[in-house]
Amino acid sequence: MNVVSYIVIYVTVINLMGFILMGIDKLKAKKRAWRIPEATLFFVALIGGSLGATIGMHLFHHKTRHWYFLYGMPAILIAQIAIVVALIYSPIEFAFL
Repeated sequence: MNVVSYIVIYVTVINLMGFILMGIDKLKAKKRAWRIPEATLFFVALIGGSLGATIGMHLFHHKTRHWYFLYGMPAILIAQIAIVVALIYSPIEFAFL
């Protein structure tokens, strides 16, 4: 496997994790059980799971009343997309691409 394959696997797994965590937290909120800390949800988004967390947030209608989630998750996603685009179009040549 090459580096790009590892990156694709990582991004897929971390986004799936963000999506699943949103779903689990929504179920726990309905049952008034122990909840996943908001810091954990944001951390997963920051390390690459922002797309999955954003989709999960809207699909499960979870945390959509909190402005910091409603605007924060998409802002993280936009920042991550901008970083990837900047790296792709940078004058620095990456050996693994």
